[in-house]
Amino acid sequence: METLRPDEIEKRSFEIIQNELKAQNISVPLDYHASTEEELSLCRSIIVRCIHTTADFDYAGTLRFSPGSVNIIQDLIREGADIVTDTNMALTGINKDRLASFGGSVHCFMADSDVAREAKERGETRAYVAMEKAISLHNANPDKKLIFAIGNAPTALISLHKSYTDNIFTPDFIIGVPVGFVNVVASKELIMESGIPYIVNEGNKGGSPVAAAIINAVLKSL
Repeated sequence: METLRPDEIEKRSFEIIQNELKAQNISVPLDYHASTEEELSLCRSIIVRCIHTTADFDYAGTLRFSPGSVNIIQDLIREGADIVTDTNMALTGINKDRLASFGGSVHCFMADSDVAREAKERGETRAYVAMEKAISLHNANPDKKLIFAIGNAPTALISLHKSYTDNIFTPDFIIGVPVGFVNVVASKELIMESGIPYIVNEGNKGGSPVAAAIINAVLKSL
């Protein structure tokens, strides 16, 4: 058993992950053509932080980035973009102080009484309606950019995709990492085929901690 100071634990964990990736001859990221070494380094940092969060090396092969995505999300955060999540767990996990230093804040509308009431009346999920509420707030302040960090509900991705295809609203960026079995894979594929900038984990794996980890990796790079 290693005896480490608290500030050494994360560093040592990342070293273990990097060594394991090297031992397995895994090159990360897969299928991504970075224009600069800095861009490539951030992709790797995001993947390593997702592995660190989950202890699951599958993320080295399943995390997908749209072209230029890491540069896009960095620029959005620098410009003061807000983040909308589909769980309070993700909201809690994101480094809000660091985000606020750029003028951004994090929102989650899942527990709002009006969202719950409307979802029940319409027979939709709270996540579906919560995305609509986020869009309505954006319409009140069109200059505010929005990053969506979805770690739990595929219906949140479906809602965003419908708003996009209906020409109601175009998300500035989507992190699509919902976890589960019903409509999870299909909802992620909708985003990857949409043309919206994204970071998506293919397959059934994901979760709120993964969504927060991706945001935090980007914040740490700035």
